[in-house]
Amino acid sequence: MTADSKLSLPKDFVWGYATASYQIEGAANEDGRGPSIWDTFCKIPGKIADGSSGDVACDAYHRTQEDVALLKSYGAKAYRFSISWSRVIPLGGRNDPVNPAGIKFYQDYVDELLANGITPFVTLFHWDLPQALHERYLGFLNKNEFASDFEHYARVCFEALPKVKNWITFNEPWCSAVLGYNVGAFAPGRTSDRSKSKEGDSTTEHLIVGHSILLGHARAVKAYRDDFKSQTGGQIGITLNGDWTEPWDPSDPLDIAACERKLEFAISWFADPIYFGDYPASMRTQYGSRLPTFTPEESALIKGSNDFYGMNHYTANYIKHRDTPPADDDVAGNLDMSFENKLGESIGPETQSVWLRPHPEGFRKLLIWLSERYGKPTIYVTENGTSVKDEHLRTGEERLRDELRCEYFRTYIEAMTKARCESGVDVRGYFAWSLMDNFEWAEGYVTRFGVTYTDYENGQKRTPKQSAYVVREMFDKLIEKE
Repeated sequence: MTADSKLSLPKDFVWGYATASYQIEGAANEDGRGPSIWDTFCKIPGKIADGSSGDVACDAYHRTQEDVALLKSYGAKAYRFSISWSRVIPLGGRNDPVNPAGIKFYQDYVDELLANGITPFVTLFHWDLPQALHERYLGFLNKNEFASDFEHYARVCFEALPKVKNWITFNEPWCSAVLGYNVGAFAPGRTSDRSKSKEGDSTTEHLIVGHSILLGHARAVKAYRDDFKSQTGGQIGITLNGDWTEPWDPSDPLDIAACERKLEFAISWFADPIYFGDYPASMRTQYGSRLPTFTPEESALIKGSNDFYGMNHYTANYIKHRDTPPADDDVAGNLDMSFENKLGESIGPETQSVWLRPHPEGFRKLLIWLSERYGKPTIYVTENGTSVKDEHLRTGEERLRDELRCEYFRTYIEAMTKARCESGVDVRGYFAWSLMDNFEWAEGYVTRFGVTYTDYENGQKRTPKQSAYVVREMFDKLIEKE
């Protein structure tokens, strides 16, 4: 940014860091916590890159004060974390016992944050479905049972944590649905590919899962609005993930149309029902009767069930249309994604994550796209960050010199600010992913996203990387003082 730049953020702009329960907590078998589908999935040989699990992770369960002190030292104004459903209700169901130790852990967590001037943003579900519900009725695949159990779980949390004013129902339902029930790369690993799973139907299950999540979300929001919101004055929304799209050949109208379709299959699959009451027409056209339908009552329940839009964003892709009919297990809208366009130009530099290349201009464009499509909703960027190629191989002080991540945060935070100042996008908060290196799901501990180096082998020591200071510097510079 130049010295004479007029870009700025309002003084009440919220910024901080984000994490998820299974990725950092550890203590998988302590104080009454029940297993989740990720505990089970990690035990299957070959599912996790380094054969690891979240059994210990960052041991955050035992380090609440240390981690809150770290947040405070970074200047964070807010912290987004998720609750482990099976720590609160070990068996998950509405008729199952609640675990007092689990409740107390999160109550103490919230109190510690507030005592240090840090606002909690709490996610109810970040992929870790109680294993007992999967065994009882296949979890998301039973719409009615799941929605009832999720609403009950949400009510338990709302009642136990009245000091929390910012709630998120689900994190990235696209990932739960597609990666868990179509591709089979995430828990519970269901897919039509019998070399990966004995169970699953990649042509329908992810669509059923998405439908169930939307209903669970809507019921939790209604419960909050009916019985808790007036007492706490809080807000509730959902977090959706989505990558920006650019045409592989900008002169080809079919590639341009495919870009829009990709956004609809990734984002509008969940956002359209919430803002408009039904799925996008492009999905109905491709999936036909395989895509579930909402009853009029369900549509009315879901429509308007967002006080804010939670936006997770990392990368962008070039999109090329396909001329052949879509495969039955297609999830993207019958197109090809690439990091290179027709001219062989790369969309951004390589990272450790095969799916992620930085492209900050795509962040600005996607913020504008969301704002225009959904009537200028309040937006919180609930995750944004990057891995660094071969970071796990570094030693000594080099482990803390994450210049690519520093540049990522500089350019992405500036792009977000431009979207707000120049295009009127109502973005009110930003959470960098992630506070610390942690268990990166199927990639295990190989891939690191943290602004804090976690030394897993030597007592879980946390050491700030350069990027932790860059995030603070950016917001100190951009947020208005008066």
